Amino acid sequence: MPLTGPEKAVLMLLSLDEATAAPIVAELEEADLRKLREVASLMRAVPATSLEEVYAEFVARARTAVAVPRGGVTYLRRLTQRALGDSRTEAIFKPDEQSGLERIARVDPGTVAAVMEREHPQLVAAILSQLDPQRAAAILAAIPEDRQVLVVARLASMTEVPAGLLAGVASAIAAELPPPDAEASMSVDGVSVAAGMLRKLDKQVAQSVLERLEEDGNEVAEQIKRALHTFDDLKVLDSRGLRALLKEVPQDRLVLALKTATVDMREKVFASMSTRAAELLRDDLDALGGVRLADVEAAQREIVEIALRLEVEGTISLGGQSDLV
Repeated sequence: MPLTGPEKAVLMLLSLDEATAAPIVAELEEADLRKLREVASLMRAVPATSLEEVYAEFVARARTAVAVPRGGVTYLRRLTQRALGDSRTEAIFKPDEQSGLERIARVDPGTVAAVMEREHPQLVAAILSQLDPQRAAAILAAIPEDRQVLVVARLASMTEVPAGLLAGVASAIAAELPPPDAEASMSVDGVSVAAGMLRKLDKQVAQSVLERLEEDGNEVAEQIKRALHTFDDLKVLDSRGLRALLKEVPQDRLVLALKTATVDMREKVFASMSTRAAELLRDDLDALGGVRLADVEAAQREIVEIALRLEVEGTISLGGQSDLV
C-alpha cells in the first residue's frame, strides 16, 4: 500500500539516529512538525521492505521509506526537544484533552451510528477505517441499510484519509472537515479494511451488503470479495485439500508466496509434502533472497484465486466466510 508524504517523512526520521535527525527537525516549520506528530500518533506497522523503496526514492531525488517506527511520537518528541528546546516542544506536542478516536472507543456503537447518519458516507468511511474491525462492524450494523452500501463502497475506494480529521474525529462528525491545507494524510488500504469489517458482521448482513454493491454495479464489490480470503486463510485446508491445491500451483509461485508467510502456514505446507519435496522447498526459500513485497502479495493472491476456483469446483472447502464469495 503506497505511503503518503507525511508518513514517509515520519518514518524517514525515525530510521535515523538522533544526531543525524535533530538538525533536520530544526529546519522544519512548526506547522509541519504538528502534521508529523499527527501522523506519528496514528501510524501502524509498515512492511520492512518499504525502507529500501523510500531510501531509493530519496537518493533518486536528492542525489524518502520507510522503516518500522521505533518509538513513534516519543522518539519524534525527543528529536524536536533536542532541536527546538523544551518550551517550543511542549507547545507542539501538548496532548489534546482526549483524541477523537479515544472518544469513539468509549461511545456506544448505536449512538455513534445515530450521529453519523447525518454525515457524508466519505466521512463515515474515514472514521471506520481507523477503528478495530469488530467495533467498526458494530457501528456499520447500526447504520441504516441504504447507507451501509455507500459507506463500504467509499471505504473500499480509499487510499488515504486526513490525519487531522482522525485526531479530532468526535468533533468532526458534527462539524465541517478541517481545511485541506491543515491536514496531513494517512494511507488506508480501503479494500482490506472493508473486507475485515465484513468478516466481523453477521453473515446475512455482510452478504446483503455485497449483493447490493454488485447490484449497483460498483467495481469494488469484486475486490472486496477477493480480499475476504487471505493467503494465511489457507491454513483451514486439511492435508488432502492442501495437496490438491498445491498440485495446481507452480513451484516458483509457491516459493515466492511463502516468503512472508507465517511459520504456521509454512509448516502446514511442508507437512502436506513428502520429506524430499519439503526439503527442496526449504532450500528454494533459503536461496530466494530479497524480493519485492508487491511480487510476494501477487503470488499469494494467485494461489488464493486458485483455491477459490477449486472450492467452486467442489475439490476443496475453505469454510468460514466462503459463502460470501
